[in-house]
Amino acid sequence: MKGWLERLGERRVWMPLAVVLGLLVLWFGVPVLARHLSFFRVRQVELVGVRNLAPEAVIQALGLGAQASVFDPTGPLEARVRALPGVAGVRVGRHLPGALAVIVREVEPAAFVPGPRGLVVVDAAGHPLPFDPARTVLDLPLAATADSGLAAILGLIRALDPALFQAIVSARRVGRGDVLLDEGGRRILVGPDPQPEVIQAVVQVQQELSAKGRSYAELDARYAGQIVVRRRASS
Repeated sequence: MKGWLERLGERRVWMPLAVVLGLLVLWFGVPVLARHLSFFRVRQVELVGVRNLAPEAVIQALGLGAQASVFDPTGPLEARVRALPGVAGVRVGRHLPGALAVIVREVEPAAFVPGPRGLVVVDAAGHPLPFDPARTVLDLPLAATADSGLAAILGLIRALDPALFQAIVSARRVGRGDVLLDEGGRRILVGPDPQPEVIQAVVQVQQELSAKGRSYAELDARYAGQIVVRRRASS
């Protein structure tokens, strides 16, 4: 009786371990075996989040061969897509039996700038992005030059207040490096390197003037601690 109980106790100890070991073998072994089955060949690629990038460029970057399987490692695929200009992040998921979902986070565009062959899209650092204005619907300010500082200011405004960013038609340097933002009839003047609190103050003044029904032509935010409201734009 005692020996039987001892054997039963040993079984209770080893059975859970055997189950765990079996699950591990299935978890790691099945994908390896399935990679060689035609049933799991990649037949479809779903692109998610691709708005401004050329879809064919993303597909090409994946580098999928004719024998590619959904169980192939996704790390190399993500690395190749992440290397594309205009890609901020990417994640590749599997949809069995034969599809991959490529979820892309694009770099946010900040402005159009004049280029040798037309308008070029740049990010907040002033770097060109491979976004074709002719094939995508982009509503961006026009920066007078490919000025990284100017693009950074527009990127800051986009992050702080998308509504103000959408209202800006163009941006250019004036005077000794100050920035003139044109809203298509109204103007905003800021210093060469405005801080977030300056942009937030501009938005607050705009909201207060709108609530009071007061019209204006220009907001001058170049002075510390104050914003000058002008009925007529300065020269």
